[in-house]
Amino acid sequence: MDLLVLLEPLASLTLTCKVCEPSKDLHRILHLSSMETACTLSLALPPTLPSASLIFSASGVHTLILLRVRLNHSLILLSLIHTGPLPRPWLSANPVPWITPGLRTFLLCQGTVRDVVFMLRREGDDGNKEKEQGIFQVHEPGNYSCNYYTNTEYTPSKPSGTVTIKEYVIPPPPMLTSLESSTVDEPEMTQMSLLCVAPLSDVEFQLRQGEREMKVLIVSTSPERASFYLKLSDMGDHSPFTCRYRLNRMTAWSEDSKPVQLMWSDETLPEPVLTVEPSPHQSFEPGSTVQFRCTAPKAGLRSEAGLRFGLHLEDLYDHRLLQTQKSSGNETVFQLRNVSATDSASYSCIYTELTPPYSGSAPSDFVILRVNGPPPPPKLQALWTGKVFAGHDVVLRCQSDVTGVIVELLRDGKFVPYRILRVLNNYSDLGLHSVGPQHTGNYTCRYTSWLPEPVQSEPSNPVELLVEGMASGVVVVGFCLLIFPGLCILVNCAI
Repeated sequence: MDLLVLLEPLASLTLTCKVCEPSKDLHRILHLSSMETACTLSLALPPTLPSASLIFSASGVHTLILLRVRLNHSLILLSLIHTGPLPRPWLSANPVPWITPGLRTFLLCQGTVRDVVFMLRREGDDGNKEKEQGIFQVHEPGNYSCNYYTNTEYTPSKPSGTVTIKEYVIPPPPMLTSLESSTVDEPEMTQMSLLCVAPLSDVEFQLRQGEREMKVLIVSTSPERASFYLKLSDMGDHSPFTCRYRLNRMTAWSEDSKPVQLMWSDETLPEPVLTVEPSPHQSFEPGSTVQFRCTAPKAGLRSEAGLRFGLHLEDLYDHRLLQTQKSSGNETVFQLRNVSATDSASYSCIYTELTPPYSGSAPSDFVILRVNGPPPPPKLQALWTGKVFAGHDVVLRCQSDVTGVIVELLRDGKFVPYRILRVLNNYSDLGLHSVGPQHTGNYTCRYTSWLPEPVQSEPSNPVELLVEGMASGVVVVGFCLLIFPGLCILVNCAI
């Protein structure tokens, strides 16, 4: 039995067997290319020669190949053992990359090699934690990486990418959004809805208006989100809403989400008048400041406590509240700073009273705003650090202040077949699944806005994606297995 040590990990393996002295009855008898499962293949030997079989089993980078040739109850055994640089593992946090009282956070180290010992290291620490399962509970913040070694290869693999674990005394905030395409709705509507999304699953949610907890209908369609359904009578003085969550009754509430402003008018008061300044008939240049003046008729006011005004934008796809302001008088001025072509739209305003029964007006007539020039480019952010290993998923975040657009992804200036239609928030996550070396390149994103007329932004800043694949190489070795004098089987192994 001979022992062969190969130099590189097996990406593919080909075994060919042939006769040292050519014969018309014996031809090439085997071609094998597999790394996934164990298999047994029979050699195509003629009836005049003894039977033979090849058993191929793979487990990561350690591969055992047995060639059995039966000669009068004897067995010839060829053992091929491969070693080489161990591929990097990858490290991920579950459920989130942070720790807080009451939450159990784990780091999971994974690789393609079986039967190994994983090691977790925190930057600045002297020692490592070792486990065969690769699951480590995290108790301290820091920058973590992992690697591993095998029972036969004590030189550890290269380290994984770094995962940063943060520590929060109070859990970070959730995200609150309106489920409607509009945040200013017709009085015939029976309810409005808000969606609260937490970074954790199986938590308790709470919706608040100021310091007041809202006792409204809650529906949860998945463990990390909850929908709150509001009636007109729940709106109060139309103060902003926030949401928060907690792990259980024994833990602290999270920070509040960013506030979401809703205005819902019963349209029982006279409509206001909206004007644009400095001129309602001109087109504005990019970067300008535009003022909208919303004036309520004094004759229709029934309260001296003041009014809440709301400015909203409307186009074919969107009906969105932009700003709200309180005023002790009957008018207010809204400002749009640093306008761009994406601000070109139709605008209107409403007002509501600040005291019960919180009556509101019908919307004003529309004022059309036109801004010259191309829209501002978006920003592209990589949601990973360093090189990415082949087979992993990556996410690129395209950020823009413009909603209701089509977002496109480009690699080295060429369109990637990936689009997101009608982005309703200020970013969109573009995912690439199971990347390989072919995905390496410089990525940018852009968006197209269709109203009031089609306009396409310039590309964003570039983000470079480097994909690190498995090591490759070619090693060819041969064995001559003597069957009987003058005849042998030559085994060539190439990777």
